[in-house]
Amino acid sequence: MNSSDSIFHSLLKNEVSTYGQLKKFPAGSVIQQEDSYIKAIPLVLNGSLKVMRTDHDGHEILLYYITPGESCIMSFLGGIHNETSKVKAIVEEDAEILFIPVEKASEWVKKFPEWSDFIFRLYHKRFEELLTAVNAIAFQKLDTRLLQLIKQKVALYQSNEIKITHQQLAEELGTAREAVSRVIKQMENEGLVMLSRNKITLM
Repeated sequence: MNSSDSIFHSLLKNEVSTYGQLKKFPAGSVIQQEDSYIKAIPLVLNGSLKVMRTDHDGHEILLYYITPGESCIMSFLGGIHNETSKVKAIVEEDAEILFIPVEKASEWVKKFPEWSDFIFRLYHKRFEELLTAVNAIAFQKLDTRLLQLIKQKVALYQSNEIKITHQQLAEELGTAREAVSRVIKQMENEGLVMLSRNKITLM
């Protein structure tokens, strides 16, 4: 599988190609539900995923994105301990994903230092992203969080124009649509963004 050549090398690359199952998903697909058992670890080759957390009242919030060459550390940890998933993974952009069986992902930690290093670096990155998300919720105002999310999506799509609704933004920020609509209109008045139907352009 040529798409994984830039991620792994040598014997590990051969095992990834042998045991991994390649699948393609359109944007909006849910590839991992909360409270479901994890049988395979997703390795994103193309496109992107967003990882969400839902509370008891059904409110969701974005935790982090998974981009090409990355995996979901929450899935890895839950899978190797035979626990149900604590998060939901949704395809943000049309994605090509290689699913690694949990038992192989666990075995490779001991067998391949390269894989072990990949997992620990991923864990470190996700931990920092989760701290950033917690700090944003606890200490930042909605306008700052909203602008940061828009900038994240602009970087993800590599375009200043993103297709998204106010409801989708509200869900990812874990707040009300009315609050997002009010703040984003203020941002437009300040010249930070330009709004059109289901589109936002970062100025």
